[in-house]
Amino acid sequence: MAEEKIVFAFDGEREMEISTGKVAKLANGSCLVRLGDSIVLTAACSGAPREGSDFFPLQVDYREKYSAAGKFPGGYIKREGRPSTKEILTCRMIDRPIRPLFPDYFFDEVQISSVLLSADGVNEPDVLAMVGASAALMLSDLPFNGPIGAVRVGLIDGKYIINPPREEMEKSKLELIYAGRPGQVIMIEGEAEFVSEQQMKEAMYAADVAIRKQCEAQIELAKKAGRPKKEYKLFPVPPALQAALEKFCADRIEGVCTIPGKEDRMNAMDALRDDARKALRGDFAEMDDNTFALETAKGFDALVRTVTRNVILTKQFRPDGRSITEIRPLSAEVGVLPVVHGSGLFSRGETQALVLATLGNEKDAQEFDDLTSETGISRKRFYLHYNFPNFSVGEVGRITGPGRREIGHGNLAERSVSKVVPKDFPYVVRCVSEIMSSNGSTSMASVCGATLALMDAGVPITAPVAGISCGLVTGENGERLLLTDIIGAEDHFGDMDFKVCGTRDGITGFQLDLKLPGIPIDLLCEGMERNRIARLKILDVIEQCIAAPRPESSARAPRLEVMQINPEKIGALIGPGGKNIRAITEETGTSIDIDDDGNVKIMAPNKERLEAAKLRVSACTAEPEIGKIYRGKVVTVRDFGAFVEILPGVDGLLHISEMADYRVAKVTDICEEGQYVTVKVIDIDQSGKIRLSRKAALKELGE
Repeated sequence: MAEEKIVFAFDGEREMEISTGKVAKLANGSCLVRLGDSIVLTAACSGAPREGSDFFPLQVDYREKYSAAGKFPGGYIKREGRPSTKEILTCRMIDRPIRPLFPDYFFDEVQISSVLLSADGVNEPDVLAMVGASAALMLSDLPFNGPIGAVRVGLIDGKYIINPPREEMEKSKLELIYAGRPGQVIMIEGEAEFVSEQQMKEAMYAADVAIRKQCEAQIELAKKAGRPKKEYKLFPVPPALQAALEKFCADRIEGVCTIPGKEDRMNAMDALRDDARKALRGDFAEMDDNTFALETAKGFDALVRTVTRNVILTKQFRPDGRSITEIRPLSAEVGVLPVVHGSGLFSRGETQALVLATLGNEKDAQEFDDLTSETGISRKRFYLHYNFPNFSVGEVGRITGPGRREIGHGNLAERSVSKVVPKDFPYVVRCVSEIMSSNGSTSMASVCGATLALMDAGVPITAPVAGISCGLVTGENGERLLLTDIIGAEDHFGDMDFKVCGTRDGITGFQLDLKLPGIPIDLLCEGMERNRIARLKILDVIEQCIAAPRPESSARAPRLEVMQINPEKIGALIGPGGKNIRAITEETGTSIDIDDDGNVKIMAPNKERLEAAKLRVSACTAEPEIGKIYRGKVVTVRDFGAFVEILPGVDGLLHISEMADYRVAKVTDICEEGQYVTVKVIDIDQSGKIRLSRKAALKELGE
């Protein structure tokens, strides 16, 4: 296959290029996407359906190779290892917008692999991988209802910029990652510095303009170089079995779907499904036990989905009995744990998050590899980890490290809350969200719990942050119904999970998951307004629990203070081979970090040790002052006087005539090497030479 490429301008003079046919020719579909000198390869492959599968096994993988930036991996083994957090988050962003564009009951195994081949450090590769996934699927023979486009939108100096260079993005008030089809949004994710709902709307419409150009280019490329689309086998529930399930469950299914409590509702559903299996097994004897169990599970889930959606659409009656705009009962509590630095317990209905805040020093900052940065390493001074144990949903399962979902939820909560943590706050802060129970939007509960925990820890956040989710149910005749604060069933059987976080002044974080192949931007903006109204109600509850951050951090938290010293004194503080600083930290039991600009951060377990360390630092870095009295050590004796060290590394001359208010015959009559004497600085000349006087010091002290 000959190489084909499409080059198009998407933002003024900047161009994006999508090409195929040069590399990865054995893949079902593959392409290279280029912006500037950043290039991402994406390949799509497929396999037969997994035996006994009842879901679409789509696997997405994205990797950044250090060789793409002309760098070596860190560590002993010079090879990339497990995917980084950024790579995992990019995988999620690729997966979410393409998954809804495959047919229902399509269970073939599909794998999307993206590799960063060239990184210019200017153009972020994640959105290129998203475009590449769509283009590769368009070029393949798979039943993909695309294409989609993907862009990053920044708000810089009041202007919406598409895919801004990395350096410009650092000045942006908004990072919107947008994926969709022309006029239809499928996925958004990002963070903002208190932007309004109107600004978000304008940013999405700006993204849509670029999306249209990307989609046109993919369609053109697929016409030139794409494979013919195949007819793929779908695996719906056998119509006879589906009809039998509907008939057997007709009298009970609506009542089961509208039981308010999650546990009671799930138990009732399990009982009804089991009854249906027993009653219908004889009518479908041609199926083996495994096939019958699988198909009845699929059919019953489809029936529950249909009934739940119909009840919501026709009666506006939700599974737990609320109105479509009603928030579940809220509660907030702080100081729930005795030893931690800060803790907050937030509950919304059956969803509950316990968040712990910990304060530390610079050594506790999170360092991570970042091959697109100049140094290759980035640091975070605020971070949030999210844990979702099996007991939170009343189930058993494997206990492993954090999965993609946990990393994604933690990242959303972290970005949303980080906007209110002052950049000059001297502590490094870690929040850990432990989900105690889950029935929808635990990531939003984590945001609320983190706000409580930070205020309880005495972190001077600029404003409380809250988060809430809005759902959507659509009908076959175009009906659309937005739902405020969705529970797990409404997320599972509904069409949308749209999370928005923010303060009273604006939005700080957002994420959209959609099961539809797109919705109008205006409809999503209606959901955003729903979220704003609900967010203000949640903030009322948070502020009733704790109105403002505590004036001081917990007594259990370490004490931290920042001192400013003359940068020229850094060497004196450190000492030869680190002798001075090591002695201070060991003898006072503290941790000290020194910046090149003279900032000295001292962290101690209590106030007494903090003060002791401050005195030692001051002694090492203080500047001599005329008129000030010092207790100094005699380091050298001469016939005409003695040299006295009044500060570490700072000597002055105590002339024999200034030793006493009478005539001194010999210097050794007053002092000898190694002795300590009290002296006063009486002069510092232009060259920095210091003159000392013992008699002036004694006179002032009245001795």
